[in-house]
Amino acid sequence: MKVTALASVAALALSACSGDNPASRGWLPGSRDTTSNTAELTDLWVNSWIAALIVGLITWALMLWCMIAYRRRKGETGYPRQIAYNVPLEIMYTIVPLVMVGVLFFYTNEVQRSVDEPYEDPNLVIDVRGKQWAWDFNYNYEGEERYFAGVQAELDGEEGVRETLPTLYLPVDEPVTFELNARDVIHSFWIPAFLQKRDMVPGRTNEIHLTPQELGSFDGKCAELCGEYHSEMLFNVEVVTDEEFRDYLQTLPEGQLGDEYDRNPNLHENVAGTEGDD
Repeated sequence: MKVTALASVAALALSACSGDNPASRGWLPGSRDTTSNTAELTDLWVNSWIAALIVGLITWALMLWCMIAYRRRKGETGYPRQIAYNVPLEIMYTIVPLVMVGVLFFYTNEVQRSVDEPYEDPNLVIDVRGKQWAWDFNYNYEGEERYFAGVQAELDGEEGVRETLPTLYLPVDEPVTFELNARDVIHSFWIPAFLQKRDMVPGRTNEIHLTPQELGSFDGKCAELCGEYHSEMLFNVEVVTDEEFRDYLQTLPEGQLGDEYDRNPNLHENVAGTEGDD
């Protein structure tokens, strides 16, 4: 019976380590090769959890050992001998957590700097404009400027709504820089399978740099509560071949939808306050 139980545990552990098992990636969406950054981000996530689990197991083992080794024995009365302090232990309790935090900070910083390293003169720059409650995509591909103006989705529970969502097209294996801007309030650009998310703040441009490496369809959404219809601020992502991407661009209007379409909702109070002054 014990042998069977141990074999089952071993089989479970080995299956979790296989590359096609979601557990081997920490149950993250997508795959290691979805973009040029997902492998690094996955490794950081999984290894951080492994380190946390090891620390947890050691802590639980020490707690259990203390409860068993120093339990009250039959016939014992009163309190056990009290120890005021133990300098070596206190030094260890201080140094070990500092080392752990330092190691975690080091690897997190390395990965963060790596995925945020900007591309030098990329062929494709996409100015993403978040607005209540849709998306505008301004494409600049090899000097050619085209734009897509998104319209808010209407989630009524009926089928076919996905086809009406704004769709972001990306060419596979082509480095892309996303310039993230907000037209009104704070939004957040998030494609879960890409494992990267960044806020869009009015008056400030943030960036994401990545290379899509897998053809396919992905989901995108706003990850920052931005008003009444925040839940409907969705978009599709299509990673296609370079030829398909070029063909798609030809279907879009020329030019860019820039700052002239931005608005500041806080100005409404000033407008209301000045009405009727004449």
